[in-house]
Amino acid sequence: MKKSAADRLFGILSGLFVALLAAGILFPLVMTLSVSLQTMNEIYAPEPVVIPQKLNFSNYARAMSSGDWALYFKNSFLITLITVAISLVINSMSGYVFARIPFRGRNTLFMLILLGMMVPTQVTLIPVFSLLRRINLLGNGSSGLINTYPGLILPYIAGSFGVFMCRQFYVSFPKELDDAAMIDGCSRFRTFLRIFVPLSGPLFASLGVIKFTGTWNEYTWPLVATSGEKLKTVQLALTSFRDEGEIYWNLLMAATLVVSLPIYVVFFFAQKHFVKGLLAGSVKS
Repeated sequence: MKKSAADRLFGILSGLFVALLAAGILFPLVMTLSVSLQTMNEIYAPEPVVIPQKLNFSNYARAMSSGDWALYFKNSFLITLITVAISLVINSMSGYVFARIPFRGRNTLFMLILLGMMVPTQVTLIPVFSLLRRINLLGNGSSGLINTYPGLILPYIAGSFGVFMCRQFYVSFPKELDDAAMIDGCSRFRTFLRIFVPLSGPLFASLGVIKFTGTWNEYTWPLVATSGEKLKTVQLALTSFRDEGEIYWNLLMAATLVVSLPIYVVFFFAQKHFVKGLLAGSVKS
């Protein structure tokens, strides 16, 4: 069947729009790569330099030797992976409860949780800091959980968006799954564990990528809740490329690209399920 002229025109315009959108997304990444390979003289040249005269890959070695990056990556990976793991458990179980278990006040409670999505993190920064400082589980005295791994992990192990996303995913499953599980004598928890968890691959992949990216890129809370080098994350370490007001942009961009690699790797392996998980629950059968 031949396409009409209007369909062909729409296809061409759609392709141009996607190409422009892709160019707009890739441009900052290309410029970051370009600056990371330039000298400081090229960066401050009167005319912008896109392709440096010499590819200075030594900038990456200099950037990674400017501090204890093995410690920074260890801290970031430890905090991020534990946060993602606990977050998937809490959010998936909460979403399952709101989607599959009827109880009095369920909708009201769910709406209250959704209100949390409207509260900026800056508003809760001081209350969370005060609360964690008063929790003395590790014998830290007046500092509580501040300047500890649990203090960096606890504020991000759950969230309104994660509960909402999981609820929308589980609500799309047919009710017959629960009925069949009840006939087989499964409890609610066993039904969730044996039936819904194995079907939650797309959900865990998409929510895991979102949570991994958000936790890995977090800057404000580690800045507030830590001091010294012991718990410094990679995002805090990026601020070290400054000397008396001068910023070494080539080293900063080189370190930024290295720090961003884990996010690209995680998304690359999870991309098959990422979009499917995001769209889950948007169309009911």
